[in-house]
Amino acid sequence: MKQNQQQNYDAIVIGSGPGGATVAKELSEKGKRVLILEWGPNPKLKGKFYQYALYQLIPFKSLLMTNNFLGMVRGIITGGSSTFYYGSAYSVPVEMLKSYGIDVSEELEEARKELPIGPLKDEMITPMAKRIMESAQSLGYNWKKLDKFMYQDRWTPDKKFGYYGDPHDVKWSASMYVKEAVNNGATLLSKAKVKKIIIQDGAAIGAIFKYKGKTHKAYAPVVVVSAGGIGTPVILKNSGFEGVGEKFFYDPLISVCGVVKDLKAENEIPMSAGIHMKDEGYMMTDMWLPPALGAMFSAQVFRFHRIFSQKRTLRIMIKAKDSLSGTITKNGQVRKNLNEDDRQKLLNGYKVAKEILKKAGATGIFKTWYLAAHPGGTVKIGEFLDENLKTKYSNLYVCDCSVIPEPWGLPPTLTLVCLGKRLSKHLLKKAIV
Repeated sequence: MKQNQQQNYDAIVIGSGPGGATVAKELSEKGKRVLILEWGPNPKLKGKFYQYALYQLIPFKSLLMTNNFLGMVRGIITGGSSTFYYGSAYSVPVEMLKSYGIDVSEELEEARKELPIGPLKDEMITPMAKRIMESAQSLGYNWKKLDKFMYQDRWTPDKKFGYYGDPHDVKWSASMYVKEAVNNGATLLSKAKVKKIIIQDGAAIGAIFKYKGKTHKAYAPVVVVSAGGIGTPVILKNSGFEGVGEKFFYDPLISVCGVVKDLKAENEIPMSAGIHMKDEGYMMTDMWLPPALGAMFSAQVFRFHRIFSQKRTLRIMIKAKDSLSGTITKNGQVRKNLNEDDRQKLLNGYKVAKEILKKAGATGIFKTWYLAAHPGGTVKIGEFLDENLKTKYSNLYVCDCSVIPEPWGLPPTLTLVCLGKRLSKHLLKKAIV
């Protein structure tokens, strides 16, 4: 098979989610020649369900199923899963990272100044979210507004939230950093699937990838793998790493639903407010879904009579901090069981959510089947990576959710941006790129 060789880059970044996109942007700002290799396409977002389905619901690719039928989705698209996430800017586990020799305090301050992070203004707390928040607060729960990655000055009530990708650019996503990197001179190759890292004399010197039906090689003095909690260990396994992809977390979740007769949702903003029950090991937020997604959740548990009542459905999501276990196979499939302790955390949250929904006037309350999000801990700091996110090979780094050494059960986007900023500083300071 013919192989093309390219050797005019200072760094190769594999993947364009929050970690990789941040590294690409930061390095390109300093004039470094960056090649971004992204498995997914780079389409113009239209905010339509068919795009969401194409890039996040393809079985065995973006929609994965564990051995006990727990579904997990990931975005195979420029920007990664942040293209379809709900824009939540949860706190960074600063102290936990410090215990591994990583201080991102400075980077967190930078990110908060640079990105549109903050709680929604009152007029953006939409009716369903407001009803749930008021109900929870009346019951004594510290249910409060959450920080969001949203350019609130761009929002108007007629703009639908970017569940299926945001054509209005109200919701920040990593694809925006990719665009900045490209504007700075970086090269983006979309639909380029990396097979393995090229290792020579104990150092990474490039990557082998499929692009337009052919196998290519690209070379650079630095390679950063940012293909996500599932994609990264697969690439590293294929590159000769042993032990990666074992004992990981995947943030299991359920949602709890009930119907109200006096409200009808239109352009709800999900995860506007919530509570972190840290001692109990779970978090809860409002999570209204557009009718197509909501109908899928209802059908999943055979509540077919609820398919057509989505616009009157109050929904609370419960997400648990799960235990480390499981395996990512060499072809990227997930083998992990939800243990009884983690299942019980979700059921405890269900009891609280049910109480809140009843107080809000909802009837016909039920819970959906188990899902998972944010798989991570598959290439842990302290086990496979040092405090600078470097692997056992020179010049080979990892920057995505796979590096997180411990589960903490919260959306990781802001944490990954901070890690990306810190890694970029390290590479520039050491004159590695």
